[in-house]
Amino acid sequence: MPYSERLKKVQSALSAERVDSLLVFAAANLRYLTGFTGSNGLLVIHERAAVFFTDGRYTTQAGQEVTNARVVVPKKGMLEAALKLAGQGGGRVGFEASIGYQTFARLAKQLGARRLRPLSGLVEKLRAVKEDREIAAIRASVDLNSRVFEEILPLVKEGVAEKDLAAEVEYRMRRNGAEKASFDTIVASGARTALPHAQPTERRLRGNEFVLFDLGAILNGYSSDMTRTVFLGRAGKQARRLYQTVLEAQRQARETLRAGVTGAAVDRAARRHISKQGWGRFFSHSTGHGVGLEIHEMPRLAAGDRSPLPAGAVVTIEPGVYLPGFGGVRIEDMVVVRDSGAELLTSTPRELLEL
Repeated sequence: MPYSERLKKVQSALSAERVDSLLVFAAANLRYLTGFTGSNGLLVIHERAAVFFTDGRYTTQAGQEVTNARVVVPKKGMLEAALKLAGQGGGRVGFEASIGYQTFARLAKQLGARRLRPLSGLVEKLRAVKEDREIAAIRASVDLNSRVFEEILPLVKEGVAEKDLAAEVEYRMRRNGAEKASFDTIVASGARTALPHAQPTERRLRGNEFVLFDLGAILNGYSSDMTRTVFLGRAGKQARRLYQTVLEAQRQARETLRAGVTGAAVDRAARRHISKQGWGRFFSHSTGHGVGLEIHEMPRLAAGDRSPLPAGAVVTIEPGVYLPGFGGVRIEDMVVVRDSGAELLTSTPRELLEL
């Protein structure tokens, strides 16, 4: 397993970050560094050692999963025990800047605020570049997601409620082997497809309207994400123009993407085409985001992201146009960033599907 190698990369970065130890709280980071899949853990990393703290519920599980750090299960006060270890020697203690205020207050009370140094993105930057085994796991999750969508299509008929379709999606994910959905499934129909993050309702599908599906599954810890917009009936001129605009914007973004290009450049490629069609103000979100152990992680394909995309990152490409009162279209695929361009992971066809 790669956990020891990942942990060593973090340990080697401590001196550059001007800390003597690091506290890791985030569940995804804990899983990435140790393999722990439980819900309560804390990792204390020193330059030459690491200790994993958890509670009594996970004594056996942590012993089985965590092999690159000493496992400690305090009888009480897990956080206090971890802070006592982290603070030994009087050095500076780094912590993940994403923790909540109450947790920070406890850190400051026990260690003193002057000894604390918030660190942002140290482990997340490592996670942004996927190993081959991670890409294989993501590909399997993407394939599962695509199979579920294919199974759902025969159920997309007039009179079926959005909520029922969403329930079918998540049921079939589990039937196909997923641990769970990677986010709340989106099913929207008619004018509601103009809501980028619409929640499924009791509204029943009608003829001659768009139906939007945004679905993702978690398989072996890794997420997938896909959006497809279909048309129930025969699409008219406006609907076809809208769909083709988004499809072409996605193609141009995909052809722009490669290692070394910024996320802003990919976002600009999609946004430029949509703007030329007169719909720029109706593209209201970024073009994509990283996916891995979490459904949203580094890097981002957004206007403000000036960092070069690293080879091996896995991202979504998902432009959309949302016209109030009419409907919206989003087309989302997952790709691997390669030196030569975008390696497409999503096999589901992107052309307009009329049902």
